[in-house]
This record gives sequence, C-alpha cells and structure tokens, in this order.
Amino acid sequence: MKIKTTMMKLFKLSGLSIILLMLSCKNEPKQEVVSETQNTKPNIVLIYLDDLGYGDLSSYGATAFETPNIDKLANEGMKFTRGYASSATCTPSRYAILTGTYPWKNKDAKILPGTAPLIIDTTMVTLPKALKANGYQTAVVGKWHLGLGMGDVDWNQPVKPGPNEVGFDYSYIMAATQDRVPTVYLKNGLVENLDPNDPILVSYEQNFEGEPTGTDNPDLVYMTGDPQHSNTIVNGVPRIGFMKGGTAARWSDVDMADHFLEKAQQYINEQRDKDKPFFLYYAMQQPHVPRTPHPRFEGTSGMGPRGDVIIEADWAVGEFMKTLEEAGLLENTLVIFSSDNGPVLDDGYIDQAIELLGDHKPSAGLRGGKYSLFDAGTRVPFITYWKGTIQPGVSDALVSQLDFAASLSALTGKETSTPDSKNIIDVFLGKSNNGREDLIIEATSRTAYIKGDWVMIPPYKGPKFLQNKGVETGTLGQFQLYNLAEDWSQENNLANSNPEKLEEMKQSFEAIRGDGYEKIEQIKFEN
Repeated sequence: MKIKTTMMKLFKLSGLSIILLMLSCKNEPKQEVVSETQNTKPNIVLIYLDDLGYGDLSSYGATAFETPNIDKLANEGMKFTRGYASSATCTPSRYAILTGTYPWKNKDAKILPGTAPLIIDTTMVTLPKALKANGYQTAVVGKWHLGLGMGDVDWNQPVKPGPNEVGFDYSYIMAATQDRVPTVYLKNGLVENLDPNDPILVSYEQNFEGEPTGTDNPDLVYMTGDPQHSNTIVNGVPRIGFMKGGTAARWSDVDMADHFLEKAQQYINEQRDKDKPFFLYYAMQQPHVPRTPHPRFEGTSGMGPRGDVIIEADWAVGEFMKTLEEAGLLENTLVIFSSDNGPVLDDGYIDQAIELLGDHKPSAGLRGGKYSLFDAGTRVPFITYWKGTIQPGVSDALVSQLDFAASLSALTGKETSTPDSKNIIDVFLGKSNNGREDLIIEATSRTAYIKGDWVMIPPYKGPKFLQNKGVETGTLGQFQLYNLAEDWSQENNLANSNPEKLEEMKQSFEAIRGDGYEKIEQIKFEN
C-alpha cells in the first residue's frame, strides 16, 4: 500500500512537471530559423546606364528637367563627385567592371561590332564568378556588348560562350548595342522568338540581296543616320551592319526600356523567396543612340529624344525600386548606379540633340565627353544606396567602377583577387573617405593618369577634335597637367609651369602603364 501511494505521488509530480514545462514553452518567443546567407549577405544590384553624362541628372546639377527617382538614390545614399568609369567608351568600361582589370591590358577591349567574339576569357576570375563562390545567384539583363561566341556565330543555334560562361546563372541581353545588328534579344544564349523557318543572317561586310538600307531606301526610315548608321533598316531605323531574316525575333525599339524593366522585375520576384542572395547587373540602354523613347515619354523633356529617354530611364529606375520594396528586399539590397562613359550628343543619328539642348549641360562644365581623355569622358554619376545601412552623404573620394570586383566580393565573403581592382568597400558604404590613390583612365586606346587632385595626359598623335561627334579628344600633341580641384574645366595646362609635378606624374604613370603607351590605334568614324 505504501509503495502504491508513493508511485501515485510521483506520477502526479511528473504530470505537474510536464504541464509546467508545456506552459513554459508556450510563453517562450518562437525562434525563426533564418538562413545565415539571407541574414548576413545583401543582395546587390548594379544599374548601369549608357552615355549618361555627369550633368544629366538633377541631383548632379541638371535644371532643364527632373530625375526624381535617381535623385532619391543620390539624396538618400552616397553621391560620389569623383566617380569614374574606366574608359570613355562602353565596351572597355564593361570589361573593367566584370573583370577588375584595366581594359587597356586587353587589345580587344574596344568598341565591338555585333559579331565580335567574347573578349572575356572564360577562365578569368570575374565579378559574377566571385559572387557565385560567395553563395550568390547571378544575372544580367540588358546591354552586353562584350562579344559573343568564338567569332563565327550562327544566330540560329545556341550562342556560346557568352554571359553564362563567365559567371551569370541567367542572362537576358541584346548582343551589342541598339544601333548594331543583330537586333534581337538572347535568353541564356538562345535568340528569343526565333522562327526556324526564317533564319538570321548577319554580315558586317556586305548587304544581302534585296534587303533595303538607309542609304538606298531613305524613304523607309523615320530617323536619318550617318553613313556608318545607314545599313539594314529595322523598325524604320537604319543600323550598323547588315541583317536578313529573324523577323519575328526582332525587337521593338520603343518598347525596349519596358522590356528590360519587365525582365529585371521578373528576376527580382523570382528571387524574393529563395535562400541565396542575388547579384543583378541591370544594364539599361539609355541614352545611347538610336534614342527611341516610348510614346508615353515623347516630349516630356522639351529637349527631344535624348532628354526624353533620360526621363524614361528615370521612370524605369523608379519602377524597379518599387519592385524591390514590394518584394520586401529594399533594406537588404545594395544598389549601385552609374554610367559606362560620359555624354555625346551627335553619335550617328539626326535627332536634334544639339539644336534642342538649350541651357542643359550634359557634362556639367567638365571638358570633353564620350571618346575623350578629358574628364567628361570618364567622370560620371556614381551612387551607392542601401536603405538603413548607407547614410545620406556626398563623397569626394576617388572611386572607380574597376573596384567593384574586389569590393563587392570582400563585402560578401572571400575577396577575389583581380589584377587592378581595389577593395574600397568602406568608401562605397560611406564609412570612409579614403578612396583610390590613383587611377589610369582610357579613351580609344589612349591612356591618362589621375593621382590625387591631379591628372596627366601624355601627348598622342591624332585629331584634337572629332568633327562628326562634336567632342574634344584630349589629344594636344604635348603633355598636359591639370589640378582638377582648382580647374574643373581643365583650362589651365600646368605642364610647363610645374615640371616637378609633371615628372612625378609621368614616373608614377609609367610604373603602372609600362613602356609603349604612346603606340595607339586610331579610332575611325565614317563621315
């Protein structure tokens, strides 16, 4: 009897303990399991415009029109006043951001035709490869212009190598630029909407029999091009190069901004519930020629098509940022905004960019522009935005797009080793103002050297002014030395009055650039 009573007491005590334990667990806050990757690594978006000048945004001084969506990034993030593309033309700049390597080290990193082979060696370390190694999904949407295939592309078959072979899990691109054939989109190496019964043929040497051109059939165009831009006509716009077939696959120019935006938004929405963070390289086409704003934006700038496509691009940026916010990703996404090179008004088509310019200054008073070694060729809008992490500010640190590879890989895990990229992630995040000490910039195979507030431009052979582009080249046939802090427009050449500084700059430049820098390839444009 005594044993039975004892057992009952123990049972009651055990039951009471279980009840107390259950109540205790009920009151404990629920512990959600959060992926370490999601919790510690930000998503990264690089928004890259094409030919946007330093003065083409209201946050950078434009007064002729407003760019409120991009301004929001600048005003609520870190706006850099000394942010540089690596080059004054597009292909070299894009090569630099993806490889962390100076483009002048690759003789093929120059303005490419639409049929050029891929210029990034598939064995190279690249920014998307580095981020993939750190646990990221990677994607590119928009303009590519780094070559595709091995040099003899059959556009009716899978096109390789391309973006997917240099580190991008997903790619949705145009092959080169919108002024060159082929005028089609490629998704992961396959031409979209291609009818096998209407195969694509492309040539940069001669036209295909019976195909109209801008030169022979001016009555079929609504936008007149120069001789270089007067070959195959697509959507009433003559292009560089010749193309036949692929009718169902050809893009609509006026819908291009909407189309790329839709693909970028779709990618964001597909990634929102995944465990891995993502890197999206969103390479927009504006304001590169041909400037073809959607009818919704025609006339909105008062400056013709060039101003209208900048307004269109600003809208697209705003819509994209709304998508990030609606997906709940805004506070865990680093957004970088910049341009591949400086501005150009007359770049192959007659679209009244000069006549309707008014008081607008695309270069904000900087000297030169696209194709130029002067500062307007490579100093561009440069913004980093990360809601809740980057505090609003303005930085005069010297920063370069070349540094994305080292900086972003360091931010996300193991820093990648690339030849010329520097880890300045604290500068990009607004935690430091100690940017690069120096930088070599490039324009059509010519190079110049920036160190601190100074820039040195060596003498080169070639024209001082590109008549058909309306741009000073920066080539004067003598050494040039400018103090950019005191001489914004590079009007006062101090090479003769400050020989000690010039010699110091020359020695530092040659230590990086090496001998033979004066041997250049002259760029040729048809008049």
